[in-house]
Order: sequence, then C-alpha cells, then structure tokens
Amino acid sequence: MTDTERFFCSDAARSRGDALAGTAPHGTVWILIEYREGWPVNGFQGLDLDPRTKTLVSNAAQRARARILLIRRPGRRHCDGANRWAVLRRETDGALLQHWGTWQRDEHLAHVVPALTTRGTTDLPPVILVCAHGLHDTCCAVRGIPVGRTLSGLWPDMVWECSHVGGDRFAANIVVVPDGVYYGGLDAQTAITVIEDHMADRIRADHLRGYTTLFPPQQAAISAVLRRFGPAGRDDYTIAESVRHGRGWHIRVKSRSPRTPALEVEVMPHLTPPRQLTCRGPADSSAVRYEVTSMRRLGRDGAEPGS
Repeated sequence: MTDTERFFCSDAARSRGDALAGTAPHGTVWILIEYREGWPVNGFQGLDLDPRTKTLVSNAAQRARARILLIRRPGRRHCDGANRWAVLRRETDGALLQHWGTWQRDEHLAHVVPALTTRGTTDLPPVILVCAHGLHDTCCAVRGIPVGRTLSGLWPDMVWECSHVGGDRFAANIVVVPDGVYYGGLDAQTAITVIEDHMADRIRADHLRGYTTLFPPQQAAISAVLRRFGPAGRDDYTIAESVRHGRGWHIRVKSRSPRTPALEVEVMPHLTPPRQLTCRGPADSSAVRYEVTSMRRLGRDGAEPGS
C-alpha cells in the first residue's frame, strides 16, 4: 500500500471473504440513549455528563449485563425537543420487551435504572440500529450512514444510527433489537432486502452474523442450517445441546419443521492469520473463524434415523 492509499477495513474484509457467521456479541439487554451531538470514540463513557448519573447508569448496566448504545436519527440533526432513552430486553421465553422514556437534563437518565427491572411493553415494533460511529471506525460512517438514511426513508420510526456495535470490518452493520439479530456486509439495497425479510420473520444466512442469545459456535451452526435448508423464522431453530469435542463442538439443533426435526452440527474454530481488522487498529491481530465440518439429521428423539 502506498502512502496515498487509504486503508478501509471493510474493503479488506470483503476482499478476503471474512466469514460473518459467529461474530455477533452475546447479550439480551440493551440501553439506548439518544445523543444528537458528536459521539466520543468510546461512546457513552466518553460523554460529558453528570458524573454521578453516569456512574449510576454504568453500574446498573453492568449488573444487568446490558450494552449501552448511543443513538440518533439518520440525516439532519434537530436539537429541539427531549431526547429519548430505552431499555430493550429479550427474555428467555422469547418475549420482546421495550421501555421508553425521555431526558432533557442529565439527571433524567437515572430513570434508566428502574427500567432495567421493569417488564416493559411487548407490542412495539423492533428497533433497527445501523452502526454509524465514524470516530470509532471510518467504515462505520462510510458504509453505515448511507444505509441508515435509506432505511429511514422506508421505516422512519424504527431506524436509528447507533454507536459501536462490534465487527467494524463487517460494515455496514445492522442490529435488530430486542430480537437480538446482527447483520453485516450490507449496502443500501441489500439492507432493504434483509429488513424486509426480517420483518416477515424470514431470516437468511447471507448477511447473518448471528443471534445475540447464542454463543459464536452456536451462531455458526444456526447460520449453516439456514444456508442448507433456506430462510426460517427467528425462533424456528433452537439449540438443544452444545458439547465440547476436542477443539470443536457438537451442537444439536432442534427445528419446528417436520422435515428437519433435529440436526447435529460439528463446528471447528480456526484462528485467521494476523491482519489489520479495523481502520484504526494499531497492529495486526487474529480473529476466530468457525467452520462447520459436518451436519447430519437426527430423529425426533435425538437419535440418527433408523437407529
């Protein structure tokens, strides 16, 4: 690379064919805080807020294992009116909960804390978060901002730009919450298709990074099943069992479909060669890639058919 060439991690990842499956961070609770001014590189922690309130929210988020993301509407920023905050949660039974409020003074953000232990509302549409945190990584702005503007033209009440969600090299990244689904490697057109499919409860493997309720090997197993058998609903496949086997995993996947009642998927992790994984990364580093080495059908009782 010459001195005049600029490195973009998402271009490099696409050229290498970096695998998306198994790259979604684990989590089931999100705190969203609308902040219309510039976002610090470290997001919420870098905001110039009342220290007591910030500590209160940070400690509560840590106890709840919640991720704090800054949000704003795509396009021109309007400074009038109160900012919004939200606590979103996916329960173990699949319930999708949302609790929204507003804030004008820093102290108002303290209301986030009791909301973390309040059940919330179940009948709200999902929130579509598009990572556009350019100060954290250039690709998030270059690829994320156009995607956010395109989607907001179709779903203006559901789409927000958000701060860093992880996996900069997969920009543009979208997270649908509280469903807990990560998508990556998107542009404006593919993002429309992905969200249309998601809203129809038809998830495809093509741009799927993973479900945040699952750990990376499990995410890779579900993605492989979707790629083999076609799109399916968010809860059509569940993980029945994950067993460590040598360096890899044997993962049993249950299905609602009578065609594939159960599957056993073998997943093997591999370290990639050291590479520059982010635009601002100071040094090369390796990532874990999850390879599905086999997949076999099981009967409804978990045994191989005919056994």
